[in-house]
Amino acid sequence: MRIIVGVTGASGAIYPLRLLHRLAVRPNIEVHLVLSRAGEKTLYLETGKRALDLKALAHFSWALEDISAPLASGSFPTGGMVIAPCSVHTMSAIAHGISSNLMIRAADVILKERRRLILMVRESPFHLGHLRTMTLLAEMGAIIAPPIPGFYNRPTTIEDLVDSSVDRVLDLLGLSDDSIRRWTGPDRSAIGERTAVAKETKGEGAL
Repeated sequence: MRIIVGVTGASGAIYPLRLLHRLAVRPNIEVHLVLSRAGEKTLYLETGKRALDLKALAHFSWALEDISAPLASGSFPTGGMVIAPCSVHTMSAIAHGISSNLMIRAADVILKERRRLILMVRESPFHLGHLRTMTLLAEMGAIIAPPIPGFYNRPTTIEDLVDSSVDRVLDLLGLSDDSIRRWTGPDRSAIGERTAVAKETKGEGAL
């Protein structure tokens, strides 16, 4: 299974870094990376990592300008594409079919071939133009998945927060694994104990 990972210059370079680490341990996954120059700069500013560190986690790395790369053709089968993080600039270009580089062209191919395109849009707050663009992309078949962490698993580290979003992306790709922490409901025994204490306390008050 081939997965394309695009990395733009939006804040959140830790997301592709963690995603690629998680994909690298999967023997049946072939990862193709497209990293923008702005993405390289943000990666270094936010993590201290360089482009080579990210490229080392992928099987293939393609230059942003290489429009002749296999990813630019629908005849090259892939299992989907994730852009993490996805800038508003890239999101808008994809929505309007402005295939000016390999990342946008690859995303356009994913959409036209009815494959799975996941956009981890990194912006806040959204203005109306952003929301309308996301609606357009959703209507075209893209999945808008901003990296919004869950807190039900009581995260204690930054990696826990990042993995909360990365886990969801892996689920969306159909690549779930046993390390994903899922909500399974509250601790029923704890609820029972609290209910018993509450009833006992209420009874004492009535006396």
